[in-house]
This record gives sequence, C-alpha cells and structure tokens, in this order.
Amino acid sequence: MLDTNSVLEALRPVQDPELKKSLVELDMIRNVQVDGGNVSFTLVLTTPACPLREFIVEDCQKAVKQLSDVEEVEVEVTSETPQQKPLPDKQSIEGVKNILAISSGKGGVGKSSVAVNVAVALAQKGAKVGLLDADIYGPNAPSMLGLEDAQVKVQQGEQGEVLEPAFNYGVKLVSMAFLIDPDQPVIWRGPMLNGVIRQFLYQVQWGELDYLIVDMPPGTGDAQLTMAQAVPMSGAVIVTTPQNVSLMDSRRGLKMFQQLGVSLLGLVENMSYFIPPDFPDRKYDLFGSGGGEKASEELNVPLLGGIPLELSLRERGDRGMPIVIAEPDSASAKALSEIAEQIAAKVSIAALAG
Repeated sequence: MLDTNSVLEALRPVQDPELKKSLVELDMIRNVQVDGGNVSFTLVLTTPACPLREFIVEDCQKAVKQLSDVEEVEVEVTSETPQQKPLPDKQSIEGVKNILAISSGKGGVGKSSVAVNVAVALAQKGAKVGLLDADIYGPNAPSMLGLEDAQVKVQQGEQGEVLEPAFNYGVKLVSMAFLIDPDQPVIWRGPMLNGVIRQFLYQVQWGELDYLIVDMPPGTGDAQLTMAQAVPMSGAVIVTTPQNVSLMDSRRGLKMFQQLGVSLLGLVENMSYFIPPDFPDRKYDLFGSGGGEKASEELNVPLLGGIPLELSLRERGDRGMPIVIAEPDSASAKALSEIAEQIAAKVSIAALAG
C-alpha cells in the first residue's frame, strides 16, 4: 500500500554521501505527502551550498519510484545548517552557527581574495554569511567587496556600543578599514589588537548567520591566537601557492591551528596556473605545480581545490566586484564556487559528528 510509511521505508536505504547515514535517520526527509500516485516530500540538506544536491535528489526519486503505483515524485529542497557545538571554555556568538578561519602562512598568496569570494559564493547559494576582516594592520576586504565608501553605524546597546556591519553581495562585513582613515596606519601592540578582534566578534550586530568567515592576517601571531582562544571554531582553511616558500609557511600555519585545537578543513592552492586572456586554452605554471597535492598528502589534510590565476580575478577584485559575481563562468570563479561547497560540506560534517 502506497502511504507515508512505505515512502519512508523506501527512502531509508538512501544515505547522505558525506555522512554515510540514512536520510530518514538523519531527519532529512520531512512532510511526506501521498496523493494517489503522486508523492511529495521535503529534503532538508545540511547546507544550502551542498555540492551533491542533485545526486541526493536523484537517489531519492529513484528509491521512491521503485514502489508500485507511484506516478510522480516531487522533491522540495531546503536546508538547515547545523551549529558548531559550544565549548565550555569559549564564548559563542549569539545567532552565529559556524565560525571558520581562512588563513595563510605568508602574505601575498591571495588569502583575502579567497575569503571574499568564498563568502559571496556561499551567500549566492542561499546561506546567511558574515565576513570578519581580522587583518587589522592591512584591512582590504572592504575594497574587494565594493564597500570602500561604506558608512557603518555605531549604536548604543545593552552592553555598550554595538557596530552595525556593512552589507553587499549578500555578505555582512566588519573591518578596521571602516574605523580609520584610508592612509592611517594601525600601530598597535598585541593587547590592543586582541581587544578590537573581540569587539568585532561580540559587539557587532551579526544577526542570524550560517557562516562567519574570518579573513585572518598572514602568519601565526596574536590574531590567530585570539580567535582560537575566544570562540568555538568550526575549522580553518589554509591558502597557499604552489611555490616552495609559500608551502613551507603554510605548513607552519597549519601546525599552529592543530596545536591550538582547531580542526583543519583543508588546503586551497591559489595561483595554481596562469591562464592568459588572449589564449584561454593555455596554462602556465608560473609558481611550480603539484605543490598543493604534495603538501596535502604529506600533512594528511584535504586539498579543497586549485584556483587558476586570471587577469580578470585581479581586475574585478580591484574594482570591488568578486569574480564569482562578475564572471561566474570563468575558470577561477568556478573553482572558488566549488571550494565554497567543499568547505560548507566539511563544516556540516564536523558539526554533526561533534
């Protein structure tokens, strides 16, 4: 007999490909309706940026169509991003489900470009995203998000002053650049930097966020230590280039997060190869090749993807238009979008496993 129970039983063998558990047992199948030979239900994914969305829907439809008398299967897809488990010695941010760092061992590897485009790509897929520019000495996320001239508001809250983040391309942003003149240097020692990062975490109206991405400064200094000690983090992503000196520094950054008890979501190899604009079918390994793969294998950390170097990626960033928005069909935009999906999937797995 075709009814709700028979539909659920048919779907029980279908597993989430990442979690390796039944969709039914994970409560990802809801609102099952049977109307004659028509079956409908809601598939609740663990992230709006699920990279395997189409495969899961197809597996569900195939499973239900094996039942007799089924004529049509309609699947409504939605998502509920799981929240990182709280830790007793760290203070969570109200409304923020997952905090993740995008970091690098050295400067000049395109870390901020990766952070900005990953944030925008997640927002494009329906996630609620915030970006905290923790590079206090060299804040440049606002210029990459087209928010150089943004005017942020400071309001009086119950616990003092509260900053309202700027907003563009679906991403909420807070940065030191909003609080100082464009040419003003920040000449601070560690305790002052520690204080402003904590203010950016706890005295900002972040609202409800699926992901708060923290664009870290390069290196292994005070900002990284403050983040790891202050909030429960869902994980960190290390950005590197194929160049040996960059890989050496990225290893140090990776080891630092491990020592601080922050899980590593994976490596991103930026500037993997150069694509000349006049010969888009050609690739040039300007900084070497295979470095990211080798480091991934040696350190037993996933390689989330490689991003080609294109002139449009740099040009669009300088104009405040992330490449995933400006040229979504470009090689670099597709790579960044896929990396965003990989990050989201790993965050969900870690949250549910924890």
